[in-house]
Amino acid sequence: MSDVTAIHNLVQKRNELKNEIAKIIVGQDAVIDQILLCIFSGGHALLIGVPGLAKTLMINTLSQALGLDFKRIQFTPDLMPSDILGSEILDESRHFKFIKGPIFSNIVLADEINRTPPKTQAALLEAMQERSVTIAGQNYKLDLPYFVLATQNPIEQEGTYPLPEAQLDRFMFAIKLEYPTFEEEVKVVKQTTSDNKVEIRPLFTAQEIIDFQHLIRRIPVADNVIEYAVTLVSKTRPDNALTKDFVKNYLDWGAGPRASQNLILAAKAHAAFNGKFSPDIEDVKAVATGILRHRIIKNYKADAEGITEEVIIKKLM
Repeated sequence: MSDVTAIHNLVQKRNELKNEIAKIIVGQDAVIDQILLCIFSGGHALLIGVPGLAKTLMINTLSQALGLDFKRIQFTPDLMPSDILGSEILDESRHFKFIKGPIFSNIVLADEINRTPPKTQAALLEAMQERSVTIAGQNYKLDLPYFVLATQNPIEQEGTYPLPEAQLDRFMFAIKLEYPTFEEEVKVVKQTTSDNKVEIRPLFTAQEIIDFQHLIRRIPVADNVIEYAVTLVSKTRPDNALTKDFVKNYLDWGAGPRASQNLILAAKAHAAFNGKFSPDIEDVKAVATGILRHRIIKNYKADAEGITEEVIIKKLM
């Protein structure tokens, strides 16, 4: 199959996938789009939203439609690395046997990642970066494709362990979940209080998703688009020559080179989803907010004046 045919195939399969997810998930189109961009770009996502917005149901439905294994880990203050990675046990024949933990899955939902201590967070982040884990000196490869979706509750921060900036940077997207509209909530209540069961068809195999990830990486990008992405990221850094005064006033730190890489990868996926064979500047702009919002650090002045990350990113574009 040629790359041109493969992109047409991807557009069709992505539309079928969204229709399949819509059987269970009402609304949340922008959130699902960003999660799909992440999966097909080979990245991970951080989902920020209050409880009860169907984050778990959304990821479970998505994993069924993608034909992938799914595991959910509820992060708590007493969770240890071995609880997610797995551990060695002594079997009946007195030999050590490794029992795999929930991290050995294609899609892992790390629920409330900021509620667990840094040691356990680090164990998950190693798996995200290396696609492998080391336990008792043995290295175990994780099955591909591998995707971590971590959630954070923005309401209550007491007794939490916020992710350091270096670890936040490992997430390709930070996705904000908003409350549903009145009409959407009415539909949700109707669906979830009835006795109807909906079957989700698996539309992909693991190998198909890996092939599409390689296809997206093969998409060519014009130099001016790459330069636009790098310039956009450079403008977030307060000590940069390109930086405008409002950035110097409201930001302490800007995004690093991983932001530029992710902007181009996500722009390629966004272009492919829309049937284009190369991304343009509009594709970079379309993915910029989700990629930059967790990589820029506001100062006290921005907080005092109610300036959000989204406002700053919009002014930069």
